[in-house]
Amino acid sequence: MADSVHALVVEDDEMVQNLLSAYLQQCGYRVTAVGSAAAMWQIVASDKIDIVLLDLGLPDEDGIAVARMFRSKHTAPLMIITARSDRDDRLAALRLGADDYLVKPFDPQEMLIRVENLLARARGGTERPARARLKFPGFSIDLDAHAVSDSHGAAIDVTASEFSLLAAFARAPNRVLSRDQLLDALSRAGDAPGARVIDVLVGRLRKKLGDDPKNPEQLRTVVGFGYMLRTH
Repeated sequence: MADSVHALVVEDDEMVQNLLSAYLQQCGYRVTAVGSAAAMWQIVASDKIDIVLLDLGLPDEDGIAVARMFRSKHTAPLMIITARSDRDDRLAALRLGADDYLVKPFDPQEMLIRVENLLARARGGTERPARARLKFPGFSIDLDAHAVSDSHGAAIDVTASEFSLLAAFARAPNRVLSRDQLLDALSRAGDAPGARVIDVLVGRLRKKLGDDPKNPEQLRTVVGFGYMLRTH
């Protein structure tokens, strides 16, 4: 199960580190996040690590050297997550034993699927990878099944567009998303809506989530900016 998996995120960009950590935690992983190789080695020496997500651009050591050292002593899955798209960097990382290589910017859902696949292979394929889920107060989103359920497990009937929009909100809780960002989320899911469609979809989601359309507590309008899923 995901909640038994300890993921170590090694990333010196605080924003990326926070996003990676938040997404993995929402999906049930235990996460330790550090910003340097020195901090990484301290955690590796003191705790059991099930998977490492390593940025190559660290402030104190070259990421390729860190990956080489880690692989020489440990067998846990190692995923490189970096802005370096150069073929030589990718080949060097894979040759020294990295299990996967993901270039920024990336889709968080793709990252999670890759993590799950690495963990499944590390277990010898004897366990089914944990399903990709996002949770917020009172509701759960199953990204694999494209399904939404309430806290009692009862299914919430949503359209494909509503699901894509709700998943975008759940991936960025308590952050304001502009209409352009939400339109982009729908476009990546295969839809091509107009700007006003966002308002319509938000209205529908409020009703289906039991959020008062006149005074919403969860899907809030931030005047002049967009919408936000409030989780606390």
